[in-house]
Amino acid sequence: QEQLVASGGGLVQVGGSLRLSCSVYGHPEETLSMGWVRQALGKEREIVAAISWTGTSSYYSDSVKGRFTVSRDGNKNTVYLQMNSLKPEDTALYYCAASSIAGAIAEEFFNSWGQGTQVTVSS
Repeated sequence: QEQLVASGGGLVQVGGSLRLSCSVYGHPEETLSMGWVRQALGKEREIVAAISWTGTSSYYSDSVKGRFTVSRDGNKNTVYLQMNSLKPEDTALYYCAASSIAGAIAEEFFNSWGQGTQVTVSS
């Protein structure tokens, strides 16, 4: 079974940037899509970005479109989430997730999850 390890969270001021990383170990050949899902305190989880394992297609939620960029490095089996122009409402625990379904952008299609990495945006 594959293992996902997320990193890169932290405390940043409004307007700042962070880059999250998610490394996939185990059986990355079974992964067809990767996603980033966040959960703010007291709110439901929200998928903010997803990318095909080939890197040819991506998805962004309206809340982050134009500010976040998802990418992957196939040689390192790592997916990144570059977050720019951060807002206080971006504060959340961010999870990376893997899916064996191509084009997955719904949370229920992700079957492997990494541990969360906290992102806090201070005003």
